[in-house]
Amino acid sequence: MQRNITLDFIRGLAVLGILLLNISGFGLPSAAYLNPAWRGMPAVHEIWTWATLDLLAQIKFLTLFAILFGAGLQMLLPRGKGWLQSRLTWLAIFGFIHAVFFWEGDILLDYAIVGLIAWRMIRDVPSTRSLFNTGALLYLVGVAVLIVFSMISSGKANSSWLPGIADLQYESFWKLAGGWEAVQNRLDHLSSSLLALGAQYGWQLAGLMMIGGALMRNGWLKGEFSLAHYRRTAWVLIGIAFLIQIPGIFLQWTLRWDFRWTGFLLQIPRDLAAPLQAIGYAALCFGYWPWLAKLKITQAICCVGRMALTNYLLQTLICTTLFYRFGWFMQLDRLALLAVVPAVWAANILFSLFWLRLFRQGPMEWLWRQLTRLAAGKPADHSRVG
Repeated sequence: MQRNITLDFIRGLAVLGILLLNISGFGLPSAAYLNPAWRGMPAVHEIWTWATLDLLAQIKFLTLFAILFGAGLQMLLPRGKGWLQSRLTWLAIFGFIHAVFFWEGDILLDYAIVGLIAWRMIRDVPSTRSLFNTGALLYLVGVAVLIVFSMISSGKANSSWLPGIADLQYESFWKLAGGWEAVQNRLDHLSSSLLALGAQYGWQLAGLMMIGGALMRNGWLKGEFSLAHYRRTAWVLIGIAFLIQIPGIFLQWTLRWDFRWTGFLLQIPRDLAAPLQAIGYAALCFGYWPWLAKLKITQAICCVGRMALTNYLLQTLICTTLFYRFGWFMQLDRLALLAVVPAVWAANILFSLFWLRLFRQGPMEWLWRQLTRLAAGKPADHSRVG
């Protein structure tokens, strides 16, 4: 199967972009991920950092990655049921190990679980339009669940939104100390995440995967439309996404991130805008590809995209070492954390460039492929790493 270099580039951007938000998950308490006022009204520079990231990056790159994941499922359909089930099962195993023994912010397990359902829906829906519309509907169901949650919620913030001093001390203790205490807390977090996946996020994730499958099926994610179409689509979708989100960001700021409103209802504008903005980002890449393809950094990001799983896990390895082994946890504010991001990006890029000079696949990609072959009963691949 011939590689789509533009998709490699978009996938690389998604992996690198995810770190813009994950860095807060590594360096700050879990409550800080969505609530910049987790320890009182933040400084002005903190607010502007949060607002900028919320507008440009929050869930946008995860959404883009989910769309690409669905496109990948569509591309792998010819390999058959056995291959897809084996591949997703091994991804679930990788995700479980990652979530329990390394970092509680794992997304691999969620993608694998939902993927085991979504690939059948992508396969069985005959019409591309129906596939896209069904995906959009499922996504909107997930957004609507946030409204239900807001109606049944007491409106009173708990420790996951406004942690007390004891909560912060304990989170710092188990993250820095590691060991069985950390494993137990990650298991508790995993249990909560799986409940949220079943109740709300899973609907959105399945919808995005189906949208990705539809966009691959009709050729949009293969770059088969005109450059003018992609450019026009990009600016229109991103413009609409901004118009939807900016009032929500302003209201969160004005209400000082009061949980009654911000915990659920004011997350909705961001969720509504995310698919439009993610598709807009992809359209920018296709629309300006003739110019992008000439840049050396583009080729480097393509390498990151070819090793997406390896680079995602490499980010965890680097960040858990910095924040939990070297004791940087809760030592940097949101703006200072962003200064760490380019260094991790450089590690992703340099490692990818070095590795792909020697091998055809990333190390985790190779392992994933070999285990999938064994589980699917396919002949072993004895070539060197890919």
